[in-house]
Amino acid sequence: MTDSARETAEAVGDSPVLQWGARLGYAASGLLHLVMGWITFEVAWGATGQEADQTGALENLAGTAPGRVMLWVVAAGFVLLALWQGTEAFARHQTFDRLKAVGKLGLYGFLAFTAMQVVQGRSSGSEDTKGMTASLMTESWGRVAVAVAGLVVVGVGAYHVLKGARRKFLEDLQEHPGTALVRAGQIGYVAKGIALALVGGLFVAAAVTADPEKAEGLDGALRSLRGVPAGQVMLTVIALGLVAYGVYSFGRARYARV
Repeated sequence: MTDSARETAEAVGDSPVLQWGARLGYAASGLLHLVMGWITFEVAWGATGQEADQTGALENLAGTAPGRVMLWVVAAGFVLLALWQGTEAFARHQTFDRLKAVGKLGLYGFLAFTAMQVVQGRSSGSEDTKGMTASLMTESWGRVAVAVAGLVVVGVGAYHVLKGARRKFLEDLQEHPGTALVRAGQIGYVAKGIALALVGGLFVAAAVTADPEKAEGLDGALRSLRGVPAGQVMLTVIALGLVAYGVYSFGRARYARV
């Protein structure tokens, strides 16, 4: 990448619109995780059939007229945050940092698309995950691809756990946010990492057993905990962790290094 292209990306990323938009995106992530935490708590105690994932949280917001308006704001925040991550992918010098930015560009772009689909009543759920997995596993290389995808998700989960335990997320902030937000970040990253590792583990299990029914998304992974000893307690802890991550994300909207 040429120096001029990197300088252009830095200039675009430093624009007030994208910087403000990135902060709005982090706040949108905070709202999303607060709702996910609440739904997960309800799942733990059998009080809801709603999906405990990003789609379920967005559908929860879409249940009222003010919520639908908020969804458009959430979608706009994710679009702007994705665009800012795109400038970071060009501006960063280290390959690992560029790859992280590309991954986040895809994540926030997907969340923006999902939010717009939900507000228009065209959302998809866990059955689509199983259907895509089943279709993929009909290919000769499909089981390997599903297993690799599962291992990647497990790796991302482990990264979140380490980032929380070691407080590495403080490197994403321009100043210390205070003890309360640091604790929220630690708990939130660890809880989110555990949830992601569960999802990845189910994909690996689906590949090993050639059973796409085991390839659950986040909602299925969390619901699978209800059948194990102390499952309700574990789900409650994860729910609180997701809420903590949401609280930290609101703090990140204020203190993020953008």
